[in-house]
Amino acid sequence: MLFFILISLVVLQRLAEVVIAKRNEKRMLQQGAYEVGASHYPVMVAMHVSFFISLILEVLIFDRAISPLFSAFLIGFIIVQLLRIWCLASLGSFWNTKIIILPGANVVKRGPYSFIRHPNYVVVCLEIILLPLMFQAYITAITFTLLNIAMLSVRIPTEEKALREATNYEDKFKKKISAS
Repeated sequence: MLFFILISLVVLQRLAEVVIAKRNEKRMLQQGAYEVGASHYPVMVAMHVSFFISLILEVLIFDRAISPLFSAFLIGFIIVQLLRIWCLASLGSFWNTKIIILPGANVVKRGPYSFIRHPNYVVVCLEIILLPLMFQAYITAITFTLLNIAMLSVRIPTEEKALREATNYEDKFKKKISAS
């Protein structure tokens, strides 16, 4: 029961985020923004949907129990959700699930973005590990951690290249980019 309550809450959160992303996308496109990385976006969406399907199936088919470390994982997950909200609030109308570039925009470097370039991707990585571990769904945790690493190895360079070409990204993150 606890599993289905938690999964339902996370899925509802994701659906709300899709609504926010669509609204932000529409507004930015009206201002002259454009999408980058559209070819990998459906693969990313499929991966995230498959993550939830895999998690549900693994818990049901293998009758996974709540982890003995559930409380620690849940606290970690709640902290990660607070970081997610901080990321969304910091980016405001620039936040999106797609890579939407507004030429000439000033890149956001506040909130968690003042500490790290891609905190939202850190959030996703941690969620993909913590949520399955709460219910001992190790196959899902390992499989989707590896798939997410592969996805981010395409997505992050695509996003950074587009931001460097069309915004003040390099100026804002000069020290961090030159150190890479």
